Amino acid sequence: MAKILSVDDEPQLRDMVKQMLERDGHQVTTAKEGGDALQKLSEQHFDLMILDMLMPGKDGIETTMEARKLYPHLKILAVSGGRRAISANFNLSSATLMGATAMLEKPFDWNKLRAAVSELLAG
Repeated sequence: MAKILSVDDEPQLRDMVKQMLERDGHQVTTAKEGGDALQKLSEQHFDLMILDMLMPGKDGIETTMEARKLYPHLKILAVSGGRRAISANFNLSSATLMGATAMLEKPFDWNKLRAAVSELLAG
């Protein structure tokens, strides 16, 4: 069982990810944007952060850069659907340049999320 922080400004997606990962036995905490996520990271240890790149407030790129400085061993799975930007691939490539461990394009299905989480936690 891992401790996972799921960060997304879309409440339905946050809840779906939480429910899916809890079914696999993980302990999941949610945050609605980057500032909220950084606060939660300062309060407890997480093995993995699943982080949306496009959010109001502190976005995923900023959050990735700050989290990487403060928590260098934290695994970060960047997710993006590309709205309000050039493309999801551009956002995700930028995230990996800034320190994200892996990336996953939205919309993703349960199997892709589960595989990405398993791979990150195993590595």
